Amino acid sequence: MRHFLLLVLFTFVLSISAKAQTMTKSFMHDGVNRTYTIYIPANYNASNPVPLILNFHGFGGSNTQQMTLANFRPIADTAGFIVVCPLGTLLPIFNLPHWNVGSWTVGSPANDVDFTSVLIDSIAANYSINPSRIYATGFSNGGFFSHKLAQQLSNRIAAIASVAGTFSPEMMTDNPNPTHPTPVLQIHGTTDGTVAYNGSTSPAQMIAVDSVLDYWVNYNNCDLTPSVTAVPDINTADGSTVEHIIYNNGNNGVTVEHFKITGGGHTWPGTLGANRDINACEEIWKFFNKAALNPTSVIDYKNNLNISLYPNPSNGILHVSMDGLKSERYTVMDIQGAVIKSGTITANDPKIDISSLADNVYIVDIANQSFKVSLIR
Repeated sequence: MRHFLLLVLFTFVLSISAKAQTMTKSFMHDGVNRTYTIYIPANYNASNPVPLILNFHGFGGSNTQQMTLANFRPIADTAGFIVVCPLGTLLPIFNLPHWNVGSWTVGSPANDVDFTSVLIDSIAANYSINPSRIYATGFSNGGFFSHKLAQQLSNRIAAIASVAGTFSPEMMTDNPNPTHPTPVLQIHGTTDGTVAYNGSTSPAQMIAVDSVLDYWVNYNNCDLTPSVTAVPDINTADGSTVEHIIYNNGNNGVTVEHFKITGGGHTWPGTLGANRDINACEEIWKFFNKAALNPTSVIDYKNNLNISLYPNPSNGILHVSMDGLKSERYTVMDIQGAVIKSGTITANDPKIDISSLADNVYIVDIANQSFKVSLIR
C-alpha cells in the first residue's frame, strides 16, 4: 500500500511538472516597468536549447491579446519552442501601447530595440534558449517593429515575419544595418484599410508592400523574379484568396516570401473574420523552422580551411562554401555514425542533395570536418 501511495504521489508530481505554463513577468528598463507574457510548452527540457519566438502586438493592443490572436501555443506544444509576447509602452499623444518605429509613432521615448535585446538576455538567463534560433513576428505595428528588429538587432534575430505591417519612411534609409542574410515573410491583405497594401500618406506615411519586398530582395540578393503559387481556396466564404510568392536563391540560401491575400483586410489569417485558406501561425513557424542565425556556428574550423555549410536547418539542399574548393569528397551519416550517402562536391557544383532522406539530424563530413545538420521540411 505504501509503495502504491508513493507511486501515485510520484505520478502526480510528474504531471504537475509536465504542464505547460503561461506567465506574466516584468523588469525595469530605462526607468519603466516593462511587462511580457511567456509561454513554456509542456515538453520543455532545460537540457535542450529551444527556439524562441518574440510575438509583438499591434498599436493599442496588449501582450495578452496578442498571445490569443496569434496563438502559437498549440504549435509550440509539439515543436517545442517558447513564445514571448511583450507589452509596448504608452505613446504619450494617444496613451496607447505601441512599438517605436519612427515617424508615425512620433513623440515616443521608447528604445524598444534595446528593450528587446535586454528581454532576450532576461529570458536566456532563466530558460535554455538556442541563440541561433530567435525569431520576431508581429501584427500591424508589431509587424513594423519586426522589420525594424531585422535591421537593428540583426545579430540576434534569425528571421522575421510581419502580418499587416510594413515600413515607416525612415526605415527605408535610417540605420538599415542588418548583419546577415535575413529570411523575411510578409503576410498582407490587398484591402487592408489600416496599413494600405499600396502604401499611404495619411494619416501616417506607410511604405507599400512591394517596396518592402524589394528592399529585402535586394539586400538578400534574391532572384528578382519570384515563383508564384495559388493557395487552394478551401474557404470560399471568407471573400479572399491567397498567392504564395517566393523570391529564391538569396545569399546563404535565404528566401523572401509573401502571402498576398487578395480581398484580405487588416487581420491575422486563420482567425475569425480573416482569410481561412492559410493559418498565419502555422505558415510563420514553417518559415522560421528553416532558418538559423550564423549557419557557420555549427562548424569546427581546422587547418584554416574556412568551410561553411548552409542553410541549417536544411530543406534538402546543402550549399558548401570552402576556400580554394576544387573537388572534395563528402559523407553523410546518421546520428549513430552509419554512412547513408557519399559523393563529391566541386567548385562548379558545390551542393549536397539530402532531399531523399527523412527529416532528422545527420552528420556531414567534408575535408575531415564534421557538421551536425537538421533536415526539416
